[in-house]
Amino acid sequence: MKDKIKHEHDIGYKEILSHKKTFLEFLRSFVKKEWVKLIEEDNLILIDKEFILKDFKQEEADVVYKVNIDGKDIIFYVLLELQSKVDYRMPIRLLMYMTEIWREELNNTEDKVKKRKDYRLPAIVPIVLYNGKNKWTAVRNFKEVLNGYELFEENIIDFRYMLFDVNRMKEEELLEIANLVSSIFLLDQDVAIEEILKRLKLIGRILGKKGTKEQIQVFNRWIINIFKNRFDEKIGEHIYKALEETNHMEVEKMISNLGRKIEEEFKLREEKGIQKGMQEGIQKGMKKGQIQERRGIAKNLLLMGIDIPTIIKATGLTNDDIKKIKSEMN
Repeated sequence: MKDKIKHEHDIGYKEILSHKKTFLEFLRSFVKKEWVKLIEEDNLILIDKEFILKDFKQEEADVVYKVNIDGKDIIFYVLLELQSKVDYRMPIRLLMYMTEIWREELNNTEDKVKKRKDYRLPAIVPIVLYNGKNKWTAVRNFKEVLNGYELFEENIIDFRYMLFDVNRMKEEELLEIANLVSSIFLLDQDVAIEEILKRLKLIGRILGKKGTKEQIQVFNRWIINIFKNRFDEKIGEHIYKALEETNHMEVEKMISNLGRKIEEEFKLREEKGIQKGMQEGIQKGMKKGQIQERRGIAKNLLLMGIDIPTIIKATGLTNDDIKKIKSEMN
């Protein structure tokens, strides 16, 4: 089940960030750097290629964009780290992928161009998007995975990757950003069902006002893929059906209907739980009554002088039970 959920997250986040307008919104909302203002949507090119190395091929999902800023090619490499455990190899993994991107660039560049004095490889901006429950504690600078890096200063390779830790993002900041990516981060955080319901109502209003038609379609597909896995199989299936039924509605109405369906399902579960508890209580009471009745029979048999093995056979009580009854009679 965990592998399935991770795979659904891979597909969901990858589809969201593969939408150029949404990727640019992500950069503008969460990357507080001046160079972000220089990026135009029309200049963004999604590279439809996964740089998956043999050592990591079972665990990777990535998104790669190329953009030209002031005549210079820049590549954004986004690694989707959608698992609970922190991988302390992250700087090493990122270096491997960056090397593969440069290798690909060199292989696709004519020799006479590569030999020019002014030839430059594209700069790569490594980004990690992490949604695990545990706090991210892996080092952010590559040099920190090298022995003795303190001795050699600028003479060793180094870079620092950007980290976006979804579960550590503040709710008020995400609500203030109020776009598709911040809405998805809000729903993807590890919070109680009551909090999810509250956020759903807010997100419905946000996307109803700000989301484009294409973004809302992307959001609907994401929520169908992901939300059904947030609950146990029976509830997840119930929610999945509700989502499919309302997928054609306007986003605010769809989300409102989804919230209502979840509330109904959990209310029904709660009522069933209360009924079950009452039934178990009655059964326990009956069992207690039966024990009292058997103790009474055992007491009468003792008064009649019947031997203990016979009383045990007649009442189903233990030898210790009979001894206790006998001591109470004295």
